[in-house]
Amino acid sequence: MTGTKDKDYNLIWFVEACLSNTLRLDTYIQDAEREGDQELAKFFRKAQGESRKGAEQGKEMLRNRMS
Repeated sequence: MTGTKDKDYNLIWFVEACLSNTLRLDTYIQDAEREGDQELAKFFRKAQGESRKGAEQGKEMLRNRMS
């Protein structure tokens, strides 16, 4: 769709998207906590953990490919 068929670009984009999502979820967690919705805050924390995990895995893959 983007016209960019570059697997390295795709990996870099994935890492950036995971990191961006991790930051965005901080706001969602705070919003849920402010409203007293601990169930939703817990859900967002779990999602944040998965995004963080994806970012770390992607960064490791980038490091390995750059060596």
